[in-house]
Amino acid sequence: MNTRRLIAAAVALLSGTSWGIEPPWGKGEKLGELLILEQTTVCTDGKGHYVVVAPEEQKGKQLFYGDGKAFVQVAPPPFGASGTHFLEPRFFAKTANPNFRGIDWRVFSEVEVDAEKKTCAVRCGERSTPWTVMEPEQAQKLVTAAKYEKNPQQYEPYALLRDTKGNYYLVEKGFQPEDEKSFRVHVGPKGSLKRQEMKDIVSDSEGQIFSTKKGDLRLLVDRAQSPLWIEGAKKKVELKVVPITENLPMIYNELGVYAGARLGTPCDDQ
Repeated sequence: MNTRRLIAAAVALLSGTSWGIEPPWGKGEKLGELLILEQTTVCTDGKGHYVVVAPEEQKGKQLFYGDGKAFVQVAPPPFGASGTHFLEPRFFAKTANPNFRGIDWRVFSEVEVDAEKKTCAVRCGERSTPWTVMEPEQAQKLVTAAKYEKNPQQYEPYALLRDTKGNYYLVEKGFQPEDEKSFRVHVGPKGSLKRQEMKDIVSDSEGQIFSTKKGDLRLLVDRAQSPLWIEGAKKKVELKVVPITENLPMIYNELGVYAGARLGTPCDDQ
C-alpha cells in the first residue's frame, strides 16, 4: 500500500469540499477509511462517464455513478444480490433467471469488475460494454475531489391498475425513506399518462384513497376489494390490478411517466 499517496488523498478530502452525502471513505482521517480508498476501483467509458466501485460491509461492494465532478449513489440491490448489481428495468435481459432467490434477474444489470486483471464492463440488460480501469493514483485524485449526492430518483412505482378501455392508473410513492408516505397518481392510455393533482387522504394497512383537491375524482386502492376510479357521485369504474414486479419494463419504457428520467445507474447514458 502506498501510504504517501493515501495521505495525499486524505489531505484533498480535508480541503473544504462538501458533499450531499459522505463518501465511503468519510474524511479519510482513519486507517480504515484510507484502506477503503485503496480498495476502490474507478472505471470510465472514455466519454466523460465514471463508475466508482467501493467496498461495502454487507454486500461487498457499492456503486457510485457520475461525470467525475459529481457522483450519485446507485441504489443498492435487494438481499441476495451482490453490490455490483442494480435494478435497471429499462434494459431487459430476457435470458436471465426470472426467479432465483426471489429475484427477477431479467431487470437487473451490473458492473463487472476484476481489480486484479484490471478489467471492467458495464452490462445493461443483455449488452455488455467494456470500460477502462483507471490507474489508482489518478482514480483517487478524481474521487476525492468530487461531490456525492443521493440517488436522483424521487418516486418509484407503487401500484398499477387498468380499466377495460386501456387506461392505466399508476400510483407512485417517494423513493427515499423519508418520502415513503408521499404519493403521486398518473392516469391515461399507454404512452400518455398524465399526472393528476391529487392528495392522499387515507393511507393505512388496508390501502389508500386518493382524491383531487375538489374531491370530484377519487382513486381507491383497497386490499379488501377491487380498486375503483370514482368520478363525481355516480360514475364508478372497477379497475384490474396489474402486478408491478412482473411489469417493470413496460412501466418504465412504455407508460411514458419515466421517459427521460435518470435512475442514477451506469446505464443512464447508454
